[in-house]
Amino acid sequence: MAIQIMSAAFTGINGVLVTVEIDITRGLPALNIVGLADVSVKESKERVRSAILNSGFDFPVSRITINLAPADIKKEGSLFDLPIAVGILLATKQININDISDYLFIGELSLSGKLKKVRGSLPVVMEGVENEIENFIVPTDNAEECSLVKSAKIYALDNLKQVVDYFNYKDLMPYERSNNEEILINGELDYEDVFGQESSKRAIEVAAAGGHNLLMYGPPGSGKSMMAKRIPTILPPLSQAESLEVTKIYSVSGKLGDGERIILQRPFRSPHHTISRIAFVGGGNKIIPGEISLAHKGVLFLDEILEFRKNVLEILRQPLEERKISISRINGTIEYPSNFMFVSALNPCPCGYYGSYERQCSCSDYERRRYLSKLSGPLLDRIDIFTAVNFLPYKKIVSGEKSEKSKVIKKRVEQARHIQETRFSTEGIHCNAEMSQKQIKKYCNLDDMANKIMELMYDKFTLSTRAYSRILKVARTIADLDGCKNILDKHIIEAAEYRKFIDERIV
Repeated sequence: MAIQIMSAAFTGINGVLVTVEIDITRGLPALNIVGLADVSVKESKERVRSAILNSGFDFPVSRITINLAPADIKKEGSLFDLPIAVGILLATKQININDISDYLFIGELSLSGKLKKVRGSLPVVMEGVENEIENFIVPTDNAEECSLVKSAKIYALDNLKQVVDYFNYKDLMPYERSNNEEILINGELDYEDVFGQESSKRAIEVAAAGGHNLLMYGPPGSGKSMMAKRIPTILPPLSQAESLEVTKIYSVSGKLGDGERIILQRPFRSPHHTISRIAFVGGGNKIIPGEISLAHKGVLFLDEILEFRKNVLEILRQPLEERKISISRINGTIEYPSNFMFVSALNPCPCGYYGSYERQCSCSDYERRRYLSKLSGPLLDRIDIFTAVNFLPYKKIVSGEKSEKSKVIKKRVEQARHIQETRFSTEGIHCNAEMSQKQIKKYCNLDDMANKIMELMYDKFTLSTRAYSRILKVARTIADLDGCKNILDKHIIEAAEYRKFIDERIV
């Protein structure tokens, strides 16, 4: 009779229940694993054999067949080591328990029998709970992460012998959650340290309040990167649901730090311009999330965006529009969430000084056009706010004048976000940047003067429909910051100013 052990795998950021079936029969000694297992799973037979023997148990000299069901889902990783070992010990009567169906097992085994941390444990536990499984046997290093699921009973153990002792004696209480969660913000970063640049800081505030995409341009050393790195200090904290979603992504990626149980601060990802296409979008042999998914619910910052390869930049078009990314491989398609605030910075020309009041640009018109050609029209259309960052005069730097603190700006951003959360409570979105065309019509109400101004700009600058929608979304955010129900003419004018790019043309 085959022994059945419950385990799980994950596809994308969602868990999938897997039944591990172990059948031991007479015949030549062998251990075969079937059920669309990859190399890392098939290698587990050597780890399991050594772990069982080195833990003081007997390994059967028989024909062992292990089936991972359902067989049409590819299984990868080392999290099936523990359920396979427990199944063999159950089949050989070395564990004294009759019914084990209400337990789910995950964990990698070392050759000595120690349980090692695995990635993707959080979505696995969440899937188990949804399928009415209450008890979970996991490695100790995964306990903090798994304990986020409140209704789950987590039993965190260090090695295979402890697992066997638990079932033989049942002398272990479920893992207790700690309640010392706190958001750790880098106290060294504050907009108080940014001299001047009031117009750019206002643009950043509007972008943060509505979740809008932002592009800063100006000469090198003017403070673009400095301001971008401080954006997380003015963003509202993640909600509980958002924290769980972001933590699932980092769990599947194997990027949760030691002892880190939940991500409370919005991610800030700033990849280097040499990043590969796969590292940026996700994929590879194991199809793990890329930078655009690791920035989910946070900020993706591309410094010197024109230094990135064009084929990497064009990947952004789908996630910026649909807020998700689909990765297709021979074994199927995996979808990862990619809802982030996109922030980028660039120099306006190869020498960096085009439009600067302090230094003369040495580039020709052809060189400038060629330099900017990496930013295609469709990509520019998906950016809501453009802001120029120029050199500061010496007197401004040495004046000692204090700038506004991040916590003051953050308070205004949170108030605007609260208005949006209330407005979209039944719409399935959270901020103005996520509005569809239908929602723009419903919530972006213009007064008569604002409507006339919008019509004049649309005709004069031959705006695309997407640019028109972006102006309305930004104007809606500016109105929210002012606490206005309707969009006024001043809100439309300010939003239109944010569409000016480099040579003062409206894009």
